[in-house]
Amino acid sequence: MTTIIIKSFNRPYYLERCLHSIYSCAKGNFEIKVLDDGTPEKYLEVIKSKFPNARIITSKQYEDKVQAIEDNITEGKRIDGFTIPTDLWFNEVKSSTDYVLVTEDDVWFTKFINIDEVVREMKLFSIPLLKLGWLGNYSDDKNLIIDKLSDHLNKTQPEKLFTSNKFVMDLFMYNKYKFFTILYKLGLVDNKTKRKYWSLNSILMGLYRRDYWLSIWEDAKGKVDEKQQLRNAAAWYHKNKKAIFARTNQEILKTTFKSSATGSYHEYGNHFDVNRMNYILNEAWLNNEFDTMQNYPKDFSDDYIKTFLDKKNHPDAQYVEWFKWAEQFRQQYRNLGAEVDNN
Repeated sequence: MTTIIIKSFNRPYYLERCLHSIYSCAKGNFEIKVLDDGTPEKYLEVIKSKFPNARIITSKQYEDKVQAIEDNITEGKRIDGFTIPTDLWFNEVKSSTDYVLVTEDDVWFTKFINIDEVVREMKLFSIPLLKLGWLGNYSDDKNLIIDKLSDHLNKTQPEKLFTSNKFVMDLFMYNKYKFFTILYKLGLVDNKTKRKYWSLNSILMGLYRRDYWLSIWEDAKGKVDEKQQLRNAAAWYHKNKKAIFARTNQEILKTTFKSSATGSYHEYGNHFDVNRMNYILNEAWLNNEFDTMQNYPKDFSDDYIKTFLDKKNHPDAQYVEWFKWAEQFRQQYRNLGAEVDNN
């Protein structure tokens, strides 16, 4: 069996799409855990009724997060999107099967996949991480050795990647004692060097060997620190150089560039509150007015979102301001080489 873990927060309209796509596209023996950090109970009850086999587990701060959502809607208070239930994630991965897909509520399957067959090949080729999606970003392929492993998988082995123990990688990632600066002045690294280490990790779309995921997240303490993750991944790879990293021969997963859980990581100075937008769409979904599979396998169309924002006409969630916000969100990822315009 394989465990599919979905991190979730206050977007049941995306969570249903995610779950529906799994049951529609994934074949094999798997279990689903939804790790929720604050989706109000009235929404979770609907999810439970529609997907009774998906186990929903709430975080320690669940009640506080639900209250924060209520305070945001009724009083306009900000939601702290930086308090992250890494303890829940770590403990649930630790208690899961040997192979675990770790994803989020705004990610969905777009193509069929036999999970049992994929895991069998991961075991055969000693793959600790198989990427099922990469945002259409092939810009870093020049730093990889890419070979066909099977009809389903391609090797994506990092080439000439500096690795060392955790202490040295800590100096490298955080530039302690000007370690990275010295390497930069010597011409050994540049401003894009650290991006190469993402060949060892996946934010949203990775099927992991459990022990590898745990090694990456072992010292996360209530926050998402990408430098820490890459440091740990590089230190692990330094000790396990025979490991093969890979991706599926075509992207299986997509995500959105039209919404975020709280907006804490995507503030662009617009007069737009993504929490208000999520509330509008959540309520429409609760009242059976919102089709979670609209425009699938692509993301919800702009015109579809517009109908709901225009109907409510809330000053903090105007369509024009949302579109500006979403375009800045997309541009952030375009700059990294991601394909965001065909979603």
